[in-house]
Amino acid sequence: MKVSEILKVKGNILYTVTPDTPMLQAVNTMAEKDIGSLVVMEFGELVGMLTFREVMKTVHLNNGAVGNETVRKHMDDHPITITPDTDINEVRRLMLERHARYVPVVNAKTLLGVMSFYDVAKAVFEAQSFENKMLKAYIRDWPTEGDE
Repeated sequence: MKVSEILKVKGNILYTVTPDTPMLQAVNTMAEKDIGSLVVMEFGELVGMLTFREVMKTVHLNNGAVGNETVRKHMDDHPITITPDTDINEVRRLMLERHARYVPVVNAKTLLGVMSFYDVAKAVFEAQSFENKMLKAYIRDWPTEGDE
């Protein structure tokens, strides 16, 4: 299964901020939209990711407050990216290795979406459920020795 197949089902709503967006505004957007990440774009290009992890680190550094800094200071400025042709098993491996819960999907510098750990888990679960159903149907229809 490829990332492009999951994106078709997921839809293409993207939430972005610029590096100069105040952290408070970014956190408010994440809370209002009930999302765990924002893609950071500058001059039409992906320059970073702001996730719940970076927000929590920021709050910790500021003794319980978001602070007055911008996203640039706290974003992950080297996020891993994947393409629409990336196999879902490779995405799983990358996410586990890098402890990444959100991965931008990029095609020739064009941002297409964000793949979350939830999206990957859901796709794998649905694929395994379908395979399980097909195997059970196959076993149920298995011919007996007298049917040959």
